[in-house]
Amino acid sequence: MKIGYVRVSTKEQNTARQEEIMKSLEVDKVYLDKMSGRNTDRPALLEMMNFVREGDSVVVESISRFARNTKDLLELTEQLNSKHVQFVSQKESIDTNTPAGKFMLTIFGAVAELEREYIRQRQREGIEIAKEHGKYKGRPAKQLDTFDEMYHQWKSGNISATYASKQLNISRSTFYRRVAEHEEDNKPIDF
Repeated sequence: MKIGYVRVSTKEQNTARQEEIMKSLEVDKVYLDKMSGRNTDRPALLEMMNFVREGDSVVVESISRFARNTKDLLELTEQLNSKHVQFVSQKESIDTNTPAGKFMLTIFGAVAELEREYIRQRQREGIEIAKEHGKYKGRPAKQLDTFDEMYHQWKSGNISATYASKQLNISRSTFYRRVAEHEEDNKPIDF
């Protein structure tokens, strides 16, 4: 059986291009995820990996749709290999039924990971430059509309920090950090 796997990073992105490729390759069944490929805990991917049987082929439009780093790519293809399932990447012309295909899979995975590392490095460098020029402030703090109310209830001993943080939908450490900031901002001025 020919099984296709299609992935886009967000719900808003369109899968039509990848689905057309699957039709042109006469894929029997398609699994589709609309989420980041950062990890392998993707519902359709997990379902597909459980579904495939010996003799099946898994077809993807490109390696980047299947896995985002070499480690995940090699682990996933090894799982397929252990089930005697062929892996085919259309864009890179990789077919794991051949020794050359296995070798190319490893090379392409390493190159893709190297490029992502370059992107992260450029991003870090850009942030450092922006910080030096005072243009980068980081992610804005989460707005907590009911913080004052929760703070006063907690301070008076009516609720626990755990309860307050759950009500505010933040971690306890964030709650305590906000408490410290609040108390610093509201400290009386000595004359």
